[in-house]
Amino acid sequence: MNKYPHLFSPLKVGNLILRNRIESTPTMPKNITSEGCLTAADVAYFEKKAAGGAAIVTIGEGIVHEKTGIGRFPCVNLENPKVINSLAQAARAIKSHGAIPSIELQHAGKSGFYDPKLQKKGIRYGPSHEILADGTEILMMPEEMIIEIVEAFGRAAARVENAGFEMVLVHGGHGWLISQFLSPLENRRTDQFGGSPEKRARLALIIIDSIRKKVSPKCVIEFRMNGDEFIPGGFSQEDGIQFARRIDGKVDLIHVSAGSHEVRNLFVRTHPSMFLPHGPNVYLAAEIKKHVRTPVTTLGSLGEPGMMEDIIASGKADVVGMARALMADPYLPQKAATGKTEEIRPCLRCFNGCLGGYPPDDGPWSCSVNPALRYEAEARTPVKSADRKKKVLIAGGGPAGMQAAITASERGHQVLLCEKTGSLGGAIKYAEFVSFHEDMWRYLKYLEHMVMKSGAAVLMNTEITPEFVAAHNPDVLIVAVGATPIVPAIPGIQGKKVIMAEDVYKRGSEVGHKVVILGGGLVGTEEGIYLAMQGKEVTIVEMLGEVARDTNWIHRIALELELEKYAKNLKIETCTKGKAVTEEGLLCEKQDGKEVLYQADTVICAVGYKPLTAVVDRLRGETPEFYSIGDCVKPQKIYEAVHSAYETAMGL
Repeated sequence: MNKYPHLFSPLKVGNLILRNRIESTPTMPKNITSEGCLTAADVAYFEKKAAGGAAIVTIGEGIVHEKTGIGRFPCVNLENPKVINSLAQAARAIKSHGAIPSIELQHAGKSGFYDPKLQKKGIRYGPSHEILADGTEILMMPEEMIIEIVEAFGRAAARVENAGFEMVLVHGGHGWLISQFLSPLENRRTDQFGGSPEKRARLALIIIDSIRKKVSPKCVIEFRMNGDEFIPGGFSQEDGIQFARRIDGKVDLIHVSAGSHEVRNLFVRTHPSMFLPHGPNVYLAAEIKKHVRTPVTTLGSLGEPGMMEDIIASGKADVVGMARALMADPYLPQKAATGKTEEIRPCLRCFNGCLGGYPPDDGPWSCSVNPALRYEAEARTPVKSADRKKKVLIAGGGPAGMQAAITASERGHQVLLCEKTGSLGGAIKYAEFVSFHEDMWRYLKYLEHMVMKSGAAVLMNTEITPEFVAAHNPDVLIVAVGATPIVPAIPGIQGKKVIMAEDVYKRGSEVGHKVVILGGGLVGTEEGIYLAMQGKEVTIVEMLGEVARDTNWIHRIALELELEKYAKNLKIETCTKGKAVTEEGLLCEKQDGKEVLYQADTVICAVGYKPLTAVVDRLRGETPEFYSIGDCVKPQKIYEAVHSAYETAMGL
């Protein structure tokens, strides 16, 4: 019996029957051509989500009005007839797996900036005239242009339906054109498109009417709206309820999101960060559902089947949407339906690769925990058996070692994984103790499970030496022994007052009330937040001009918000160098040469890590094939560790 009967029950939406309640929400094609055509890699990326079991698979950022609506370039330019063939291929691929193909219809409004014909930034239009902080002038969109854009939405919907799409999603949230018109803060017009809530909703309503007139009765219309914009004076929760009532019965699915892409601090609410609970925006959909008959979609950090089952069973929403969770594991729906929840690869909400522009910003989608994400169009996924089976020995049971063991075993190699300590996990074991790293802990448990399932042999409390290698005579040796903390050569650093960053979580009872952290990289910053959450007085000392320089720009926003949240008991001292640990605390030197003593009961050393190159060098040359991966090459993040492990194992 299915553990999640409500999540996997069918649902009638318009004239379509969803096979379950899971929607793959819009993500843009990342390999798109300059003309806006999807490539084979894009088609395969969306097809994988359909094969994984989602009921709806939505292609993101279909721009309806080339002249004014492009927010980024290249994009799916729905005014270009050349894109239709590639869209038809995507629709066929999605439908071949029993899913419903959908595409997002979008106009960026005042955030539109690229004119493809001029090959440069163009004139920008919004609901009202304004001058942005950077001096950019936004022109008030004239009524004749509004009508032109309304018609463009209708034409785009008809065009994609002819290409085989059975649904369209009208983007009316996140700070784009329609939500700009809906917002009392953005829309200061006095004509028929501004003023009262009814007039501010007029653009959305006539766009829906335009689409209805131009598509067949079979085409389903989904409307994405904000349940709350979270901007003072902007589109509020009550505005969302009123607007949902206005479109009730006019669309087939009301898709409730939140926030704005165009307000820096709200990006991590629209796409919830690891510091927020899972499903922080569900309450907005649940409230709207009380006021409408139309089925409602909710989304935002969803991916745990039990939680999604409860959302549907309790009537908070009719459909659950996922984006990042299906990047981390496109087969999440299938695994949940077949009771294999322990095999679901969880999203870390780290923003590396998916949204954080890491690496590269304009390259294909990638994911810290799913190294196969960019290879859907290649024979590398699903994993193919190796031509020649080899005996593979792996030193180190952290994320890199475990991923190497999983992939090598999947390819048919005989794998022995050895871990020096009594447990797997390496540098991410700490996640067990940190609330905002619960997803990391779930990922560690996933890796452990998959290693055991893979058939790889595992030896704990076993250090690999040249003698061990000689005794087992492997064809391949993969060294993933990690890194060790850097201990700066300053007086007092070896004293009882000092705790290494990696030991903070297991020695928590020894951490005093007043703490100074030496080192404001990502590790030190997150530990500062962790300790501030416990009510401790924390000072982070960083020699550079800012903290957490070693993270992506979106996670940095999330960190900054947490630092502000705990500012009362968490202080940041940049351009400050630690000189000595004393009985009173940490003696430092400011940029101007002035010495300052930061009093502390405990000093935490978080100045970084150095690779265990001596261990690597001791084992090098002991086997016909030798590889070093992960932190023992260069201390980095899970992204690099997992990807290097996957690439190495795929090359065996």
